[in-house]
Amino acid sequence: MKSRRQAVILEVVDHEALHSQEELRRRLRQRGFDATQATISRDIADLGLVKRAGDGAYQRPGMEATSPELARTALERAASSFLRRVERVQQLIVLRTGRGQAQALAEALDRAQPPEAVGTIAGDDTVLIIARDSRRAAALARRLETYTEE
Repeated sequence: MKSRRQAVILEVVDHEALHSQEELRRRLRQRGFDATQATISRDIADLGLVKRAGDGAYQRPGMEATSPELARTALERAASSFLRRVERVQQLIVLRTGRGQAQALAEALDRAQPPEAVGTIAGDDTVLIIARDSRRAAALARRLETYTEE
């Protein structure tokens, strides 16, 4: 039970900006874990979670402090700088960049965690995005194309 609860805590703090133990307790309850403040406090200590300097949200130690909004902004910036062409084949999206720029764009995509994407693979000038399905691939491809038009 403890290891499952702690795994959920890590998943939640990786995806949401939670600023208090009470917010974390509510998220755990939504996922079926009824934990006391004392238990959550011990879990935070066991996991070594720290508060981010910028907004005071919990994070894993050593993690870069990137909120979802900052990650999306960084993706927009990377795409507008590096993205040259977007091609979609069913649920696969191929992004073309300049030489040596694919890794930076893939990292920005990974940090932004677009809900349409399962994952990315990057080479030197190509990024492959695997989308959840064709419809979501089309939506993500359209969104990425808008970044190159700005």
